[in-house]
Formats: sequence, C-alpha cells, structure tokens
Amino acid sequence: MPTTDTIREVGQRIAATRRARRMTQDDLARSSFVSLSMLRKIEQGTRFPSDDTLDALAAALHVDPSRLLTGHQRVDNRVHDALPAVSAAIAAHDDPDDGPVRALARLQEAVEEAVTWRLGSQYVQISRNIPGLLAELSRALHSALPAEQPRVVSLLVRAYRCADAVAYKFGARDLSARLIDLMRATAPAAEDALLEASVAYVRTETYFAARAHRSGLRALEQAIDTSRPPGDAPATAARGALHMRAAVIASRAGNPDAADVHLDEARRLGDQVPEDIYLGTAFGPDSVRIHEVSVAISLGDEHVGRALDLARDWKPPADLPAERRSGFYIELGRAQLWAGLADDAFESLKVARRIAPQHTRGHRWAREDAATLRRLKRADSESLTSFAEWIGAV
Repeated sequence: MPTTDTIREVGQRIAATRRARRMTQDDLARSSFVSLSMLRKIEQGTRFPSDDTLDALAAALHVDPSRLLTGHQRVDNRVHDALPAVSAAIAAHDDPDDGPVRALARLQEAVEEAVTWRLGSQYVQISRNIPGLLAELSRALHSALPAEQPRVVSLLVRAYRCADAVAYKFGARDLSARLIDLMRATAPAAEDALLEASVAYVRTETYFAARAHRSGLRALEQAIDTSRPPGDAPATAARGALHMRAAVIASRAGNPDAADVHLDEARRLGDQVPEDIYLGTAFGPDSVRIHEVSVAISLGDEHVGRALDLARDWKPPADLPAERRSGFYIELGRAQLWAGLADDAFESLKVARRIAPQHTRGHRWAREDAATLRRLKRADSESLTSFAEWIGAV
C-alpha cells in the first residue's frame, strides 16, 4: 500500500497539473470519465487512484502517468511487466497471429503518436500500447500489396524504435539488441536511405551498452560514408545527426580529435536546417549545442570547464523533446559536480526530473551523481535524501 505521504503527493500533483491545464475538477472528471466525487477524494489525498483511474486522468491531462506518480516503483513495475508482451510480438513478426488491421493512414497516426511519447519519455504509454501496435503492423506487412509494403516497413521500423527506447531505458539490453537487429534487417525493404541512417543512429546504443566505443565510431563513420548526400533538409539532418552521435562516441573512446571533426561537421550541417524532428530524431542548432556539452563532459579533465562555459548563457528551449532536454541537465549536473558545484548539480538533477522523470530515473549518470551528492552532503537536506531514494541511489 502507498504511504499517506505518497497518496497526498499524488493528489497534489494531479491537482497542480489540472490547474496548469486550466481545467476545473468538473472538466477533468468529464474528460477522464472518473466520477467527480472520486476525483475530489484523490486530489484531497484520501484515495489513491487505481492503475486504470490513473491512466484515465493522465490521458485527459495529456501527460504520462509517471508524471503524476511519486511512488515510482509502480511505474517501473508496469513497464517491466509489459516487456514480455513486446518480446512475444517480435517473436511472431514472421508469422503474426490473425487479427484486425487498420487502414494505413490510421496506422501512421498510431505510430506518430508512439514517436511523440518516445520523444517525451512517456514510457508507460509506449509499453502499454506498443505490443499490440507491433503485432498489427506485422499483420499489415504480411497482407500489404507490393506497392504498400515500403510504407508499412517504414512504420514498423519506427515502431520498433519506440519499443527499443523502453527496453534500453529500463535495462532490457538483450531485448533492445533484438529490436535493433530487426530494425536493421527490416529497414532496407523500405527503400529509404534516410530510414537506414536513422537505424544506424539508434544502433549506437548497442555500442554504448557494451562500452565498445571504438567499434561504434567505426560503424557510424561507415554509415556516414554511405548516407545520402545533403541536399534537402531531411538528408542534411540525417547526416548531421550521425556526425552528432559520432562526436559523442568518439569522446567516450578518448579520441578528442575525431570528436572535434564530427562535432564541427554536425555544427555546420545543423546551421543549415531549422531545429525539428527528422524521421524521429531531433536535429538542428540546439541539438548540436546539447551534444557539445555531452562531448566535453565525456572527454573530462580540462574539457569540463568548456561544458560549463557552453551552458552558462544557454539553456535548451522548451520546444525541444523532453528526453533531450532532461539529458542536457543530467550531463550539466555531472560537470557541475566534477567542478565542485554540488548545489548547482543537485538543482540540475531536479530540473531533469521535472522535465522527464522516467528518463532521469533510468539514467546511470543521474543515479551515480545522486549517490555522490548524498555522500558529500549526508547531513544537509532531507530533499537530497528523498531524491536519492527516488532515483534508486540508496
């Protein structure tokens, strides 16, 4: 059972989110199909919402359920409980079960919604919906006319990427690797060089997980060499994102020269296109700037000051994806901690949590830094201890 404090905090968070959306209790009750008396009890902290009620309230408020919860272990359990269904869906991709298949336009809407959840770190929403969507897309691919198949393949690969985001963030690395292998095997049938470039971008996760940074750098450089030359904005963004990713993995491989070369090219290409989402990947001047901070922190030592300088007069704009913004503050917090700015580091971690709680909670650096901060300031603040407990650092 949740504690009295947890019940009260969840109610307060629901009420605060409702007010931020300029909704009355009556508005939220009608939109969520939750009785007004039940909503009042939840907001007053005398009732704890069931999973179904929480999902209904979150949907009406247009947020992930994790943003309403302070008892975050329940969120983790819900995501982990959904992972076997993802495994089952991809195990049957060659021979899917019979079932309905929506029109391609409707399937595209469903995939785009899943991509929006991924960019917003809404992992509960993804885990709840992606197994059925993967199964339906597999059926669609097997029944599609030849002219339709490339479009269905593209949708399926993008859906695999959404499933992979959940698997990777929640530590299911074998499942993540299987999903990436499926993306690589499936993408060529879409006959879309930009889709294949996006798969090469995602594949880097396997090298990060294995800490095989040199191999990952070689794989990315090969993908850059075979990618479509920049001509229009999508092609420019696809190549720029690969350079951006290559700069980070080069820095983790301890190769500052290669990191600078790729970062310079990413910066040049980023200046040629508006910041936007290109085939599921954010790219543009702001994304490149965030990666400049990441590269400096990964290189460490004298480069940390460069990261602090870059972040001193600039912060990621609110229209960037939540995952990318929270990642910026997590990495900034690490630089601040290394520079001896413990209070600033804690503030950065708290900002990251406000932006994307599940992304922050699943980030290894955030957990490590929270544990370090708690050791350094053991007698200082109750809020630091609470944060460390939330993130699993104690």
